[in-house]
Amino acid sequence: MSPQPEPAPTTPGMTFEQMLERIRYEGLYPTREKAEEVMRAVLGALGRQLTGDERAELAARLPVEAALTLTAQQPETEPLTGLGFVKDLATRTGSTPGTARWDTGAVLATITHLTGPGLIDRILAQLPSGYALLFGRAELTQAA
Repeated sequence: MSPQPEPAPTTPGMTFEQMLERIRYEGLYPTREKAEEVMRAVLGALGRQLTGDERAELAARLPVEAALTLTAQQPETEPLTGLGFVKDLATRTGSTPGTARWDTGAVLATITHLTGPGLIDRILAQLPSGYALLFGRAELTQAA
């Protein structure tokens, strides 16, 4: 039996403009345009990593403009680790890995606020190691 999708959070969703303002605040970006540029780059990169129900459910919880950015990307056949994700984002955006990590944190903190912990737990279970820190969580591993 497959797990049932969790209900959407009880708090009302954000508009696209509210989402950009939250990303602007989280990332300390000077303009809404910079926040939108970062959001599109990070969500596009995340869209290349996610598949299945988690991808669809995340898209359903995002404002339409952000959801279209996420779902416009074809998932990669070989998912990247968290570090690989940041390096790939840096290469695609022409930034440093440090800047790409900062940008990722600003966007994913906003996504976490929008979706709630249950969906994030399922997303993290799908992705290779290294993503928990990008979502602002400790990455716990079991001792061998």
